[in-house]
Amino acid sequence: MTENPHAGIPKRPSAATRVLIVDDDERLNALLTEYLGNFGYAVRTAAHPREGLRELKAEPPDILILDIMLPDTDGLAVCREVRATSRLPIIMLTARGDVTDRIVGLEIGADDYLPKPFEPRELVARIQAVLRRGTREDQDILRAGPVEVNWTARAARLEGRTLELTTAEFELLGYLARNRGRVMSRDRIMDGTRGIDWEAFDRSIDILVSRLRQKLGDDPKQPRYIRTVRGVGYSFIGGEHE
Repeated sequence: MTENPHAGIPKRPSAATRVLIVDDDERLNALLTEYLGNFGYAVRTAAHPREGLRELKAEPPDILILDIMLPDTDGLAVCREVRATSRLPIIMLTARGDVTDRIVGLEIGADDYLPKPFEPRELVARIQAVLRRGTREDQDILRAGPVEVNWTARAARLEGRTLELTTAEFELLGYLARNRGRVMSRDRIMDGTRGIDWEAFDRSIDILVSRLRQKLGDDPKQPRYIRTVRGVGYSFIGGEHE
C-alpha cells in the first residue's frame, strides 16, 4: 500500500464517485478507503452484510465492492438481493480460489470479480472499467428501481407500464432518476433541465413535481419515488418507502 497510487492510472475528475465496500476485513477497508480516496473517490465501508444493505438504502453509491466471505450470510446472497431491484455496478472480492465462485457471482449479476490478494491499483482499474462500461450501456436507457427512462425513445416506464408524460415531466423524471439518492435543489434542477421553459419562481418546479408524482402514483406523505427535502429541494429515492 506504499506505492504511488497515481502511477500508470489517470486521476478521476473532481466529481466524487461514491464507493461502498462491504467486507468484514476492517483493516483492508481502512487501507482501501485511504487508497481510493487518493483518486477522488468518496468511500464508505460496512463490515456486516446487514449494515451494507442499510448503507445502500440510506445513500445509494455509484459502485459496490462486495466480498463473498461475510458473516451470517455470503456476498452472493447480498448480490442477489441487490440485483432484484437495482442495476448498481458490483465488483465481487474473494479469498477463495474456486472458479465456481467466480462463475456463480457473474451469473447472478456481478459486473466483475477480483480474487484476493490483489494490488489496490488493479481494483482502481477495475472500478474505472466497470463504470465506463456502465456509462456506455446506460446512455440510452436509465433504470432506477422500477422506473425505466429511455432517452432514445423519449419514453418512461414504471414496473413495465408506459407513463404518459409531457416533455417537461419526462425531462424532470430523467434528471431526478439520473441523480438517484442525491438531494437536488430547485436551482440545480433548473440548471440540469435546460430544455424546460421554467418560470422565474421556484413554485413552477413544485407544480411540475406534483404532476409527476400523480402519474407515478406517489404519495408525498409516504413517498416511494420523490422525497421532498424541506427548504432544499427533492430527492429521487427509486421505489423505496421512507
